[in-house]
Amino acid sequence: MADDFARLVSQANPAAILNPQYQRANDGYPPSARPHDSNLLLDPFFDDEDEGEVPDSAFGGVPTSQAKESRLNLPGQAAPLAGASKSSFATDTVPQGWTFDQDDPPIQAPQPSPRKSYKVSRRRWKWPWQKEQVLTGERVIALNNPVANADFLSNYVSTAKYNMMTFVPKFFFEQFSKYANLFFLFTACIQQIPGVSPTNKWTTIAPLSVVLAASAFKEAQEDLKRHQSDSDLNSRRAKVLTPTSSFDSTKWKDIKVGDVIRLENDDFIPADVILLSSSEPEGFCYLETSNLDGETNLKIKQASPQTCNLTSPSLVTALHGSLRSEHPNNSLYTYEGTLDLVTSTGFPKQVPLGPDQMLLRGAQLRNTSWAYGLVVFTGHETKLMRNATAAPIKRTAVENQVNTQIVFLFILLLALSVGSTIGASIRSWFFASKQWYLMETNSLGGRAKGFIEDILTFVILYNNLIPISLIVTMEVVKYQQAQLINSDLDMYYAKTDTPALCRTSSLVEELGQIEYVFSDKTGTLTRNEMEFRCCSIAGIAYAAEVDDSRREEGEGRDPWRTFDEMRALLDADNPFVDSGRKVVGSQKEREMVREFLTLLAVCHTVIPAIKNEKMVYQASSPDEAALVAGAELLGFRFTTRKPKSVFVDVLGVTEEFQVLNVCEFNSTRKRMSTLVRAPDGKIKLYCKGADTVILERLSPSQIYTEKTVAHLEEYATEGLRTLCIAYREISESEYKQWSAIYDQAATTINGRGEALDKAADIIEKDMFLLGATAIEDKLQEGVPDTIHTLQLAGIKIWVLTGDRQETAINIGMSCRLITESMNLVIVNEQNMHDTKESIERRLIAVKSQRSSGELEDLALIIDGKSLTFALDKGVSKLFLELAIMCKAVICCRVSPLQKALVVKLVKKNHKSLLLAIGDGANDVSMIQAAHVGIGISGVEGLQAARSADVAISQFRYLKKLLLVHGAWSYRRLSKLILYSFYKNIVLYMTQFWFSFFNNFSGQIAYESWTLSFYNVLFTLLPPLVIGIFDQFVSARILDRYPQLYMSGQNNAFFTKTAFWLWVGNALYHSIVAFGFSIILFWGDLKQSTGYDSGHWFWGTMLYLAVLLTVLGKAALESDIWTKYTVAAIPGSFVFTMLFLPIYIVVAPSVGFSLEYRGLDPQLFTDSVFWFTILLVPAICLSRDFVWKYYQRTYKPASYHIAQEIQKYNIPDYRPRQTQFQNAIKKVRAVQRMRRNRGFAFSQTENPARQDQSRLIRAYDTTKAHARPSGY
Repeated sequence: MADDFARLVSQANPAAILNPQYQRANDGYPPSARPHDSNLLLDPFFDDEDEGEVPDSAFGGVPTSQAKESRLNLPGQAAPLAGASKSSFATDTVPQGWTFDQDDPPIQAPQPSPRKSYKVSRRRWKWPWQKEQVLTGERVIALNNPVANADFLSNYVSTAKYNMMTFVPKFFFEQFSKYANLFFLFTACIQQIPGVSPTNKWTTIAPLSVVLAASAFKEAQEDLKRHQSDSDLNSRRAKVLTPTSSFDSTKWKDIKVGDVIRLENDDFIPADVILLSSSEPEGFCYLETSNLDGETNLKIKQASPQTCNLTSPSLVTALHGSLRSEHPNNSLYTYEGTLDLVTSTGFPKQVPLGPDQMLLRGAQLRNTSWAYGLVVFTGHETKLMRNATAAPIKRTAVENQVNTQIVFLFILLLALSVGSTIGASIRSWFFASKQWYLMETNSLGGRAKGFIEDILTFVILYNNLIPISLIVTMEVVKYQQAQLINSDLDMYYAKTDTPALCRTSSLVEELGQIEYVFSDKTGTLTRNEMEFRCCSIAGIAYAAEVDDSRREEGEGRDPWRTFDEMRALLDADNPFVDSGRKVVGSQKEREMVREFLTLLAVCHTVIPAIKNEKMVYQASSPDEAALVAGAELLGFRFTTRKPKSVFVDVLGVTEEFQVLNVCEFNSTRKRMSTLVRAPDGKIKLYCKGADTVILERLSPSQIYTEKTVAHLEEYATEGLRTLCIAYREISESEYKQWSAIYDQAATTINGRGEALDKAADIIEKDMFLLGATAIEDKLQEGVPDTIHTLQLAGIKIWVLTGDRQETAINIGMSCRLITESMNLVIVNEQNMHDTKESIERRLIAVKSQRSSGELEDLALIIDGKSLTFALDKGVSKLFLELAIMCKAVICCRVSPLQKALVVKLVKKNHKSLLLAIGDGANDVSMIQAAHVGIGISGVEGLQAARSADVAISQFRYLKKLLLVHGAWSYRRLSKLILYSFYKNIVLYMTQFWFSFFNNFSGQIAYESWTLSFYNVLFTLLPPLVIGIFDQFVSARILDRYPQLYMSGQNNAFFTKTAFWLWVGNALYHSIVAFGFSIILFWGDLKQSTGYDSGHWFWGTMLYLAVLLTVLGKAALESDIWTKYTVAAIPGSFVFTMLFLPIYIVVAPSVGFSLEYRGLDPQLFTDSVFWFTILLVPAICLSRDFVWKYYQRTYKPASYHIAQEIQKYNIPDYRPRQTQFQNAIKKVRAVQRMRRNRGFAFSQTENPARQDQSRLIRAYDTTKAHARPSGY
């Protein structure tokens, strides 16, 4: 019998199955005593009370796939646990049918853990096209055994684009995906064929090498910055437990799976860890996860009851056993694992683990002195990094257009080459007898070979129709434009000493073409700082500061008062009473104020703590902390919390309030209540919540309702978060009767949350309205003005946030994303069918409205659950169609992956350029998915700036970045590209026209190196200066008229039409210049010496005439003249006229260029030469000047008018109706806010588990000194 029992125990003990080295305590197990015998020796860290709750492995262990959660539940558990049924809802799954970028992280639902273990090998080098192996089974981590965990991945992370191994292949792949580079590589190769090239064989490969070297230098410089950022992150320090029970300061990158780390208050978590214990009672700790999910409220985590008393290093190092965990995945809200512990007596014990115990990398420990964590996932296996994507190679729309245009020019080049070759063939085949002195072959094979060679010859001859300098010029210009952004003092944030930083200069022109901005909320639009701004008590409005306009008594409105006046009123010795005010009224008002402030100081779940001799309030809701801090400011200081009471310092006198019950807040109730026994023995119900739910629970006779609602509307128009405050006294008999109902609801097994809500409804009635509070969720400076300006510029803004819907709507209104004139389209559905039906219904309504001529602005609001269904293949197109019709879109409660999916949905189905901006690690995938990613930097620990293309420190800088730098960069680059094509076509088409006069022999019109100098010396500076310094209008005008930005969105400056017009103009100039020179030199030009001028005289003269023409074109196209413009355009011609004579003399004398022998005295002393190079450009450019005059005078574009306003400094005479507009705005806002008013509450909620009640019952702040130090 004993043997059978031992075998049963062995089969039930996973430690023995998973670890062959595991030894039973003795062969006589189980012990002779009964399992629950009181004499049984247990390890000191096991709690006897929990024996019934968590059975050990000998009596039916809990398998990992069915692991029970700890007593504390979290909001994240609304998502299904790993291994749950497919019908469960999950926000982190990819919608059916989506086939986005292959580098996106695959969505891996954690698999149920079978008993078979799986050994994870160290990550090795793999090719980019290799798919990652899908792991099965479970991860087994040995406790306090580093050797057994050596095969797991390190904690090193990299967000860089290249490394030593991949730089060369990835760089060359990216560079030769540009058709120009590919073409010049081909040209350089055929130039090496003997007898084919009419030019020197190094004239292409040398410039191409310079181009590639410059591009490589720029790419290396930008990626080195990413490596430096990664190095800074990887070099952060954390405290890791050593075998000697001490803590060693270790770099993040050296943290390994299985390590136990000590986290201290405000520390960022370096890896995914399991919470073992903390300084707080019962192993509680607070986390700020705004980097991960964007939620403002602090999350509460709790260690397992079996490990929460491991409060010293020696107890942790005494742990033996293993952790069986799910494999790495990207689900932020789920986790499954089991601790298989072995006590010193050999007694095995299983501890189930869930999301309650999981602390994710990127989160921050708050309001907790210290915590111990066991490292489970490291580096790129952490859930945060699993939600990130590899740094993508982004190519701009302008670059794609340039590629297309290069293809067109290549086709033109081939056509010219084939045409010239046909001409040469006609000469050699039909006129060979007349040209016998050329000794050409007559054989068919020889002619075929000659035909091919002639094509290659003419390809080389005309190859510079595609400017080799264009690519390097673009790279240099983009790099300099990025430096201008970096050095802009208007985008420098002095408080944190943070300038703007353009990490990816290749995308600067896209900043001028953005149509959609996808923004995070927390930390991007808001500061996540709550401030108690105003309150209304007994119909009187109070504020920290009151404007003079509000101090005056208006029609039907009492004057506002300051908080100082409230304090004076509360002072019994020196009451503040206005002249003419009755004493009775003042006494009643004082009583209302005292009751109001008492409620704020008592009705909450805040924990007080003293830090640096200053009171600090720990709260999961930042709104609650702000209210308690506001009560402290007004003389009601919450000082102490005990499990059954709170102590408040009321104007210097300490009073104790016994906390009887807490009816918690949740999104359905929209309120919280606390029943307390006051110092006078009376039982009072204190309640605070949204006005919509409080007002309907008031008693019939209310004297302050009308005035309070009026104040609420005023607060709402200012974008403040409001709460209504009410109370009532409860008799002993009523409380006893209700308490029995509440206790019965609290013990309900199924539907406990609903039962508790119903019990609360019974008591929350017939209340008396005391007033209202107003909290400001502080916006980043300048956010409303920036959003309004961007909307005027035609940019649509979508806010993607993990925060609650009411909070997001409220912020949308306060930052002017949602205006008073907008209608809200809200989609909150629970399943696929309802979501699709809701979207279809709203879409039909909007289309019918617009077909009738009504163009009302819309704002779409959709929550995370509905968004999951909306992103499904069958609904996504409908959702996108509806969203695009709206001026603003707010997606609430979205996961990091959903943010990226929304961006990719628009990117895939819409040709618009997208920008994503965020500040947290949860925004990285969204930033990388967009065409341009902006990261908010300057706050320690924020990850978005490391992965962004541009980093700025404030959201308001986005206005100048897009409207000024973006518009300038797009216009400059467009002009640079078109001008570069133009200047090359003008010169090299003269070579084609010359072919008709040289018998298609391939003879060049210009000396070879002079031809090469054209791009690399003589016309190098004009496109550079235009690309770097040109301004089509000033920054002031662009800021005053943001509508000018729309020309970039419409791609007005770089269209196919513009390209072919510039090509046509170049052909015209080349024909005029060549034709004039041919007519002048018909039959050759005789000089005064009697000698013919010769070929090189004519060629050099035509070359300089073309050069002056293209420089004159640059002068016509420049919108602003600076010292650099003067140095580049006239300066280039002066430099040419100084350099060329010296070159003509020196080159032949050293045998470098024999063509110019003896040319110097003939050329520069001939009057015809000077006449030609001055007259030809004037004739060519006269058409351009006339066209420019006609266009500006009779068909001006919007920017032409803006240039006139700038030039003559014309004042803006648009009607100034600010006061009238503000009045209209206020009326509309009041009407809107009556229907939609944001209330101030963003608290962790779980009605079934009563987390907040349990939390406050666990604390006794009078014993804070007795808490463990963790050492």
